[in-house]
Formats: sequence, structure tokens, C-alpha cells
Amino acid sequence: MKYDLTYCNLCPRKCNADRTKSAGVCKSGVLPRVARSALHFWEEPCISGSGSGKKGSGTVFFSGCPLKCIFCQNEKISHENAGADITAERLSEIFMELEEEGACNINLVTPTHWACVITEALDIYRPGIPVLYNCGGYESVETLKMLEGYIDVWLPDIKYADPVLAEHFSKAADYPDVAFKAVREMLRQAGNPVLDSNGIIRKGVIIRHMVLPLHVKDSERVMDRIAEEFGTGVWMSLLFQYTPVIKSEKYPELNRTLTMRERKRAEDYLERKGFRNGYIQEPGNTDASFIPDFDLTGVKKIPRT
Repeated sequence: MKYDLTYCNLCPRKCNADRTKSAGVCKSGVLPRVARSALHFWEEPCISGSGSGKKGSGTVFFSGCPLKCIFCQNEKISHENAGADITAERLSEIFMELEEEGACNINLVTPTHWACVITEALDIYRPGIPVLYNCGGYESVETLKMLEGYIDVWLPDIKYADPVLAEHFSKAADYPDVAFKAVREMLRQAGNPVLDSNGIIRKGVIIRHMVLPLHVKDSERVMDRIAEEFGTGVWMSLLFQYTPVIKSEKYPELNRTLTMRERKRAEDYLERKGFRNGYIQEPGNTDASFIPDFDLTGVKKIPRT
């Protein structure tokens, strides 16, 4: 599917950038920039295939991002834009290579600003495994509708309920309303998850929320709004993996990981609200070693014999 990048409005920033001449808010031009393509084993069990005999999720980490969260765990690619430019044709080959390695799915990480190129690549080669859209939740409904039929599984974050907090950490006061509208569209397209006989997700929506230090109250408000708008039958993944990648005097509460008290408070609230489907992240995932190396693994074309 072709899209005119001379007047780009793929994301809610609607910066109208002519990406053929200069980068938009996402720091991206015309060719997709990818920092890593490899099997990944640290997603939710139904994505990575833990215990199913599968080999992991086939992740493609895109560089750049329209949502500039100050606490991003992948800041090397989202903020610094590390990676290599490739073509839609090469991206389609990466999908094929990950599938041949035995991936459970194709996991598109931070894909928002490359949605048009992703559809081009999927038109060239459509994998026989599910395609996942792993995003920050700051999505344009128009772009999501453009992706209908291309994406099997949606993995959106809902980061904030408070517009003030969203502005403070992500320069996006409109984030809560935008994210909830986006998730509503994702649910319209895919509904709740459907798993195969091995427990691997085939289609559906899983809403992720990462609890931030000193902001459990906002996490509770996120859960309140999810329950109110979508019901407690939706699938949620409550994450406690926050790692302070960058130390900052401006954001002192983000210079530490969560306390056990914060974790328990969020977990207890999820249970009291009556959410019955999804995942609660186990302790021990707050080390920087869980952040992948964005070293261009899998990006360079593999010679075929």
C-alpha cells in the first residue's frame, strides 16, 4: 500500500513533515530504519512461546519514535535513532528469514511511523505466522484502519490516564484520549486473544501497562478507565520492568526501580478491579541486561546458497 510521505500524518502528532526532504517528529525519513531483527524470548508466554517448544518471537526493532518518553528503555533507537536504513523489499525478506528460523510470529516493535512501508513489505511477502503490532498506544485511528487486514495481533501500551503526567513524561497531553480511541479500534478489528493448541496467540489485543515509580495512583486510574471503557474481560499485561536507563535531576522519581510495595499495590488493584485475563510480570526483569543489543543483528541480508 502506497502512502505519500511528502505530507506525513501517520501518527497523532500530525506534523505534516515532508519526509522525502527532512525528518518529522519521529526523526524518520523515507526508508525504514531497523536496529535489530532476531528471535526474542522475553515477551508474554503466548507471544514468545515459553513452554510450547517454539523458538521465540520474531522481533523487528524499528528506529525513531513519534512518542518521546523520557524513560524509554530503548532510548538508543527511539531517541538516538541508531540503526540501518533498508527497503520494503529487504523488510519482507527479514519477515521470511525470521519465519524460517521458527519464530512464533513477526513482532513489529515501534512500527507507527513505518506503517506505510510495513504494508508494502507485507504485500510483497505475507508470512504464514501472525503479524504483531507492538506499539506505545499513541496511534492515529486513520492509520490503524489503513492497517486493517495486515495485522493479526495488537500489543498497545496504555501508559497514562493523567494528561498532565503524559505531557510531563512524553510531551503528549492528548495521550490518554488518543490511546483509548486507538485501543477501541484495535479491539474492533481483532477482539480478545485467540490462542492455538500450543498456547500461542493467533489474533487479538493485549493491553500493556508499565507501572512507573511514584505513580501507582495513575496506574490505578488507567485500570479504572480500561474497565469502564472496555470491561474487565479484556486481556491486560501488567509490567513492573521499569529500569532507569537515564539518570535525571528533572525526573528524580525515575532514577530508581519500583519498590515491592508499589508493585504489590498495583497488582492488588488489578485483582480488585476484577481483570481476569492476561499476565502479571514476575519479579527479576528490571536489569538492563534484558534490553536487547541494537547492533544490527539480522538487518544485513543473509546470502542464500
